[in-house]
Amino acid sequence: MSIVKSLSPRAMAAPESGIVEVVNYARGREGLLPLWVGEGDLPTPDFISRAAMDALASGETFYTWQRGIPELRRALSDYYSRHFGLRLPVEHFYVTGSGMQAIQISVQALTSPGDEFVYLTPAWPNIAAALEIAGARSVGVELQFEGGKWVVDLNRIEAAITEKTRGLFINTPSNPTGWTATKKDLADLLALARKHDLWIMADEIYALYYFPGGRAPSFLDVMEPDDKIIFVNSFSKNWSMTGWRVGWIVAPPEMGQVLENLVQYSTSGVAQFMQKGAVAALDQGDDFVRANIAKAARSRDILCDALVATNRVETLKPDGALYAFLKIDGVTDSRRAAIDIVDKTGVGLAPGTAFGAGGELFLRACFLRDPAQVAVAAERLCDYFLKL
Repeated sequence: MSIVKSLSPRAMAAPESGIVEVVNYARGREGLLPLWVGEGDLPTPDFISRAAMDALASGETFYTWQRGIPELRRALSDYYSRHFGLRLPVEHFYVTGSGMQAIQISVQALTSPGDEFVYLTPAWPNIAAALEIAGARSVGVELQFEGGKWVVDLNRIEAAITEKTRGLFINTPSNPTGWTATKKDLADLLALARKHDLWIMADEIYALYYFPGGRAPSFLDVMEPDDKIIFVNSFSKNWSMTGWRVGWIVAPPEMGQVLENLVQYSTSGVAQFMQKGAVAALDQGDDFVRANIAKAARSRDILCDALVATNRVETLKPDGALYAFLKIDGVTDSRRAAIDIVDKTGVGLAPGTAFGAGGELFLRACFLRDPAQVAVAAERLCDYFLKL
């Protein structure tokens, strides 16, 4: 008998990431332009790394606060005050070992085996996988692709709600589509959640990557203090900290002991010296974030303008997030196309098949890179698409 067959059915059912599959296929190739994963091309800035190194050198290597060190929770409160115009007490903030762990812990807190959670698709695949591994059922509701842009249909969401539904997972600005909810969209979604007594798990990791200016609309703009909303977030995108694996949760203080317990029995907390780096990111990093957003906007324009001009690519410039989600005339199998594109052009794209229902005909490109590199990638892709 195979050892693998004796493993947990939930673990066995965990799918391979369709994004990682393509990355593993071509990682390390000479001349590769990697637009496949959601990260930029800059390493973590020195002021963040230096704060972590100083803390490490001074011996901050012991067990620490499960909810996060007080300095970091205060810095998170200040961050929300600056960018969201809302002063939340530190009791609302919980530090996690990545945004992914923030999602896992939230799923554990909000669902039991057999429960259902509705999410919008195409979607970053990890939310559905986290739900299924926890024994819950992920229920995808497709965004509608109309005239090169994505729109949400509340009637389709409500039709997916059953007596087993525990909540809605809403990612806006969206990975991979760039769909960005308006304030009215958020108010309507919140009204739907209230009507059916559902939780909302709000993934607003890309809130500052909002190209019309300022930051994207947030559930914080429309909610009341007693609404059942939990926010998951990460330091990865804003401050070029993808490899650090530090995230956070914003939740009602009444959940505090439950969330602390879930941290205790998973990682027992984020290393204190890493948290000191996160404090520096929040306290000193606004200019760095603004520069990252400006770079993303320039690269978005370069990539989308070039590809649309071929008349073979259907997309509109997204209002938010870091991705162009591309529908290419002649591509019917995006997984196969992603392999062929990396082989023939040296440009790494993520296949839309990795993002679930509605994404099968699309390819995702992350444009948080040097505009000059993106221009080269766009030229290679245009040549490829024109030959299809």
